[in-house]
Amino acid sequence: MGITRMETAQRMSRIVIHNDTVYLSGQVADNTDESIGPQTESMLAKVDALLKKAGSSREHILSATVYVRDMKDFAGMNEVWDNWVSEGHAPARACVEARMARPDILVEVSIVAALK
Repeated sequence: MGITRMETAQRMSRIVIHNDTVYLSGQVADNTDESIGPQTESMLAKVDALLKKAGSSREHILSATVYVRDMKDFAGMNEVWDNWVSEGHAPARACVEARMARPDILVEVSIVAALK
């Protein structure tokens, strides 16, 4: 099976599909002037849209790596995350504190999912 790349720019593709697996580039919120809750909601809405475009959904997420700028925001991010993840479909997940590309970004996620 070949490799499909979607929303490709010089530096990266937002979606890559290979062997029935979907890889999303790191996603951040559009509204980076907001607190952790709204940023997490915005980021996860982008994940939903990209997964739909790829032919998948949040119920098919295999793995997620979450990056938070400061672990003080861990509980606030998890509150939104826990409401977003469908019951019985929690992916393997790691969460780490990381320096972000811009100081206004509080959270970022990288996703690997199966196609439907």
